[in-house]
Amino acid sequence: MENILTEHHSYIAGDRVTGGEAFTVENPADESRVAEIPATPLPEIDRAIREARRAFDSGIWADMPARERAGVLGALLSYLETMREPLVATMVAEAGQPRMFAERSQFHSGLAMARGMIDLYLSIAHEESNPVPVGELIRGRVGLSLRRHEPVGVVAAITPYNAAFIMALQKLVPALMAGNSVILRPSPLTPISSLIFGAAAEAAGLPRGVLSVVVESGSAGAELLTTHPAVDMVSFTGSTAVGRSIMAQAAPTLKRVALELGGKSAQIYLDDALGKVATGAAAVIAGTAGQACVAATRMLVPRERKDEVLELVSRAYAGLVVGGPADPSTTIGPLISSAQRQRCERIVDRAVDKGATVVRGGGRPTGFPRGYYFEPTVLDVPDNGNPAAQEEIFGPILSVLGYRDIDDAVRIANDSPYGLSGQVYGGDPAAATHVARRLRTGAVNVNTALFSAYAPSGGYKQSGLGRERGPDGIRAFQEVKHLVIGELR
Repeated sequence: MENILTEHHSYIAGDRVTGGEAFTVENPADESRVAEIPATPLPEIDRAIREARRAFDSGIWADMPARERAGVLGALLSYLETMREPLVATMVAEAGQPRMFAERSQFHSGLAMARGMIDLYLSIAHEESNPVPVGELIRGRVGLSLRRHEPVGVVAAITPYNAAFIMALQKLVPALMAGNSVILRPSPLTPISSLIFGAAAEAAGLPRGVLSVVVESGSAGAELLTTHPAVDMVSFTGSTAVGRSIMAQAAPTLKRVALELGGKSAQIYLDDALGKVATGAAAVIAGTAGQACVAATRMLVPRERKDEVLELVSRAYAGLVVGGPADPSTTIGPLISSAQRQRCERIVDRAVDKGATVVRGGGRPTGFPRGYYFEPTVLDVPDNGNPAAQEEIFGPILSVLGYRDIDDAVRIANDSPYGLSGQVYGGDPAAATHVARRLRTGAVNVNTALFSAYAPSGGYKQSGLGRERGPDGIRAFQEVKHLVIGELR
């Protein structure tokens, strides 16, 4: 194992916390111990909340001019850039991600997105004239009506295991640029890559209390963050089931809640775009082993050409290399845990019981006595009611379904409790875009994809509330204040 990050302690308002019962972070590729991490004691998480409240109420960060905040956050990102090697090695070790994915998709794309979020924040107005009819201004003797965007306050940022570093950046940078104080709580499965943010905050000179990073093996700390009256907002990325719990926990104090939750996205191929199915199928599982909420795990194709597609997709999956994440030839690493692999096995069994056929894969690959590997799997699914077509799996499993016509394809795609993402492929971009507009989902890629600070993501239905990235992702961390100003008479 390459040299990973050596900072394994929580960061509470400028202090490294050395106490707490240690828990093991496991390498899912070989089931070895990556590190023993001291859990943040619950009283220290409470202190992080109180210090965040103090820092915010003091105005030391919230009242700082935006360009000065941008300078501090730029220095924080520059520090992270100097830590590329140990950071990437840590992501490979704790998450089992192929090195190329960890380096390109998390580290480089994450930092580019974060710098873009700073630029975007500086480019949009945070105090603007509020349009009011002239007659109302005269009758009310109003000189000026303004809409002002101000920080929410104290934000709890709770991130998932599958992309811990980039998800932390996606929450921290807009929240901090907006002037909030933030407590970051990463997944217990992949906490080490998030502990670097404490050292980065210290190196950049972030005021004490503005950022804390807490870690734990269970959920007691997360529950304190979602229920504490001094926390104003919870931003969570993870499963829909946990998202429901967070909403219930936040309800008594009426916290703002931003949720990016599960997905069961569909990729629709029009008849003239079937040459792209192999590439589209590989994109679902390559790099992440299918552990991505936006993964388009339902492939919808014309019914009369389904057998042809199954052959093409199976051939594509045969070319993917399952292996250790440190091996540069690997395209599919392990799943995060034994429990997640067992879930994939159960889903395949239930899918087959309900009429699906395993065309390729379906179980544990040979040659891996240790590690939580699962074969790239193609299922021929008879209808959208099948468990493999309805449930989020978070594994390298693709369901192929046939549709009668475009109306049927749209119906199948929308027949889901989720609505996070989607894809449409067609030789005529206008025709494909017409289909995309009919999908009930937060984002649709038509023949291409874009990950950018300027492009929002988020879900319809049970895929979440609110947006991340883009102007909406900044506004998510702001309150709106109306200022009405007139002369004293």
